[in-house]
Amino acid sequence: MERRIIVILGCTAAGKGALARAVARQLGAEIISIDSMKIYRGMDIGTAKPSAADRAAIPHHLIDIVDPWESFSAAEFVARADRAAEEIHARGRTVVAVGGTFLYFKSWYSGLFEGPPADHAFRTRLRRRAAEEGLASLHAELQRIDPEAARRIHRHDLRRIERALEVYHLTGQPISSLQRQWMSHEPRRSNWCWTLVGLRRTRENLNRRINARVRAMLAAGLVEEAHRLWSDSRGIGPQAAQAVGYAELFEHFAGRCSLEEAVERIKVHSRRLAKQQRTWLKALRGVVWIDADAADNTAALLPQVLAVSGCA
Repeated sequence: MERRIIVILGCTAAGKGALARAVARQLGAEIISIDSMKIYRGMDIGTAKPSAADRAAIPHHLIDIVDPWESFSAAEFVARADRAAEEIHARGRTVVAVGGTFLYFKSWYSGLFEGPPADHAFRTRLRRRAAEEGLASLHAELQRIDPEAARRIHRHDLRRIERALEVYHLTGQPISSLQRQWMSHEPRRSNWCWTLVGLRRTRENLNRRINARVRAMLAAGLVEEAHRLWSDSRGIGPQAAQAVGYAELFEHFAGRCSLEEAVERIKVHSRRLAKQQRTWLKALRGVVWIDADAADNTAALLPQVLAVSGCA
């Protein structure tokens, strides 16, 4: 039996989820989410999770698997995605994987990025500095030695800042440079039949879609959902706290900006995220690109995905 995996990639708000569900319905497939924020329970509106009705109609995997105060690694994602794919294939079904978290996808597709082993003494010194000087000081240091990594690592993400500084300390090379070398890897699971489909939109079209999505999320209750998370006595972990749409509202709840300013920042940061995703996707080999602007509805895009995946 052919172990087929159709992967739908694209920037935030490109329409990946709706297309993935259409493909899954057509093929009787199951969906694996490749999204570092949809894994968190209670973060529904701001992460654009599929509705309860969609999830009841089509099995979805790797959504709502940890709580917001918990951490979750790329290695854990790979292990769970492998297990889900094996189970789906054992049922004789196709996997439709969809998402925009590039680290998760690339680790699953090509294998985990293996840098040097941890230097625990160096990490202890960094954490002491973070406590004494503030995390902003470490992020500023990362900005000096690896501006590319600093742009994509949130200033509150101690774990990833720590790792990037550690790699530079141990190798003398920026982690972003080493990760670019990692981009050349072939699929690690060659017994699976991979089809990589990318949704491409112009920047102007995507920006309009991002703005419309933000308005829809606010109307659906994003502010109230974010406030429930922010006021939860169990707290919210550093990974979940950096999610676009939530991080900006947490700043508002803390009195550091108005609601209007927070909403504008959500739009700006969403556009920035899309730019990062666009850069990552350009470097990925083997993607069949579909011009989503030319056929701007799921019904028109579906036959193209089925054709490139050999399922037409």
